[in-house]
Amino acid sequence: MTRTRSSRTPKKPPSGGLRTWLGWGLKLGLVGLVILAGFAVYLDAVVQEKFSGKRWTIPAKVYARPLELFVGQKLAKNDFLTELDALGYRRQTTVDGPGTDSVNGNTVDLNTRGFQFYEGLEQPQAVRVKFSGDYVSELSGSGGKKVAVVRLEPLLIGGLYPKNLEDRILIKLDQVPPYLLDTLVTVEDRDFYHHFGVSPKSIARAIWVNTSSGAMRQGGSTLTQQLVKNFYLTNERSLTRKLTEAMMAVLLELHYDKGEILEAYLNEVFVGQDGQRAVHGFGLASQFFFSQPLSELKLHQVALLVGMVKGPSSYNPRRNPERALERRNLVLDLLAQQGVATQEAVDAAKKMPLGVTKRGSLADSSFPGFLDLVKRQLRDDYRDEDLTEEGLRIFTSFDPILQMKAESSVTDTFKRLAGRKGADEVEAAMVVTNPESGEVQALVGSRVPGFAGFNRALDAVRPIGSLIKPAVYLTALEQPSKYTLTSWVQDVPFSVKGADGQIWKPQNYERNSNGTVFLYQGLAHSYNLSTARLGLDLGVPNVLKTLGKLGVQVDWPPYPSMLLGAGGLAPMQVATMYQTLANGGFNTPMRGIRSVLTAEGEPLKRYPFQIQQRFDPASIYLIQNAMQRVMREGTGRSVYNVLPSNLNLAGKTGTSNDSRDSWFAGFSQDVLAVVWLGRDDNGKTPFTGATGALQVWTSFMKKADPLPLDTPVPENVVQAWVDAKTGQGSDASCPNAVQMPYIRGSEPTPGTACGGANPATDDSVMDWVKGWLN
Repeated sequence: MTRTRSSRTPKKPPSGGLRTWLGWGLKLGLVGLVILAGFAVYLDAVVQEKFSGKRWTIPAKVYARPLELFVGQKLAKNDFLTELDALGYRRQTTVDGPGTDSVNGNTVDLNTRGFQFYEGLEQPQAVRVKFSGDYVSELSGSGGKKVAVVRLEPLLIGGLYPKNLEDRILIKLDQVPPYLLDTLVTVEDRDFYHHFGVSPKSIARAIWVNTSSGAMRQGGSTLTQQLVKNFYLTNERSLTRKLTEAMMAVLLELHYDKGEILEAYLNEVFVGQDGQRAVHGFGLASQFFFSQPLSELKLHQVALLVGMVKGPSSYNPRRNPERALERRNLVLDLLAQQGVATQEAVDAAKKMPLGVTKRGSLADSSFPGFLDLVKRQLRDDYRDEDLTEEGLRIFTSFDPILQMKAESSVTDTFKRLAGRKGADEVEAAMVVTNPESGEVQALVGSRVPGFAGFNRALDAVRPIGSLIKPAVYLTALEQPSKYTLTSWVQDVPFSVKGADGQIWKPQNYERNSNGTVFLYQGLAHSYNLSTARLGLDLGVPNVLKTLGKLGVQVDWPPYPSMLLGAGGLAPMQVATMYQTLANGGFNTPMRGIRSVLTAEGEPLKRYPFQIQQRFDPASIYLIQNAMQRVMREGTGRSVYNVLPSNLNLAGKTGTSNDSRDSWFAGFSQDVLAVVWLGRDDNGKTPFTGATGALQVWTSFMKKADPLPLDTPVPENVVQAWVDAKTGQGSDASCPNAVQMPYIRGSEPTPGTACGGANPATDDSVMDWVKGWLN
């Protein structure tokens, strides 16, 4: 059989050049696959390492004291409502869930929120609180059952932030409100539960929309891709970054289920900016924009937050309310179209206002002075990274009601004194504590509320002037065999030659002398001459030793000038000193922290109440008596032009040389406050202790409405009748007879009865007879 030409002709092999190119292409392809596989392995390790480990650095959160309610508690209804407002409770006609309240006359109904305290989890509960005057008169739970104590959740007052100022409140899926997950998926990624990290369908739809419109109107990124971009990558716009994002999204979905990914997204998404601090996650966003926990949000609030994800700056409801409202309503319409919410629910939600608070409730400058104190006390036990990264929960003694009253007292007083020359240059500081526990309840570091700079309450070490005088007189009263409140002291001019040859010659503020005065009068009227003479008789080192026992450790030289307050203390140190005077001679270290929990709510550390007796309660009782006379008849008497006369108070004014510093420290039964006014440049002020700091203190006490000082009489203190002019023993029936306290054995010999009927009694009897006859 004859073969055709074509069958006999062999196939022409590829040219050498093409074969070479194919070979190189195959090799490069294999190398590319190897590199891609290696890159994928690397990305897989990155994805798992961060996602399975510590995902976020969480700043420590600092909380105020929880408000505890009980029958008989001194608490004004308006103060209670102010605290509920600060906590973000919603006032309604009826209470319908946690975080709501209703007011009807003197009755407040509310539903508390659950909270993880140091002692354990406290469940939400319905509570009815009735007020009578400024007291809680009745406390009941559901069904009208009487309740002994109710504890509200504490107010979040700030955080201790890392250098990048990133913040978030971690939430779990079971803490999200209805609609949130469905709204997020509907708006951002409808195929979330069906794709494997990337969605070809979404990409194709985005390409079609953008191509047909001629502009970038829609993105094709899934929620997983958005999480990867925020969690691992930068905002760089490039094909390489986009491909990396897609690969990591696929790898993320290979290792973790949809719930874990969605929960991470809820906590990672960027929702706004609070000054220099970034607001991440819906948990923090809810607090920042609505002052409410995320679990309490309603449909219209959920729609607003989800709508902001597209552009947190563009749709910021505080800056662009109209644009935010339009975006929120667009989201609501989408929910109705997709069947996520009924048309009726959507229509009702669209009628609601945006409902955002006027300002972010979590601003880290709200109470910077107190937070500064907390940081300093925590650093004794924790590293900075523990405080800024581990999500610790710090519970403090901070009282937001007293803080607001302290701040407004400073502001109001400066407004009232604004006409005085130089008053605008005067600064202020204030420390408020509980006399019994030593807990700091409020702290003002500047005359400007919220000022986050120099903390004068902790760091302004200034001459304390006459605030030192109670230490001088207490030193004397600890020697009852030599000194009593009615001992005579000389208030006359004198001079002392120092070791350096210089002459020290003290003077009274009025440049006068008062001759012989009672010991208590020297303190009540703040006489320099009698105080200095008494201090020198006692010995300056002994007075400084008393100051140390009061809780203030200083390294002052034992110069005579120290007896009149030439030494410097910060307001917090002064509060420590007066704390011991107010607490019956028991020293309690000043503290602002009560306990610390881990981010998971596990107890970590408690800061228990500590107390040490430093003085005999009898000598403290006497010095308190003299300090009460400061308020009744001495340099502090102007307080009773404002406060009721039955409010028993004790305190002391202080003025440094040339009125450079104006001080007042005083206390009631349940509140101690120290106020300082002065200039940062140490210039002269137009104020003395009485005309400056005392005015702030008085304003604060009027707002605080404290309990009167009621110190129990120690067993070794007796009351004796004495002649008010001579200090000698007298009888109750005698003219000028007054009662004075003495340590037993130091009281004067009782005087004899003055004979005859008491003139005062005779007069009263005659008046009664005349009245009866008429």
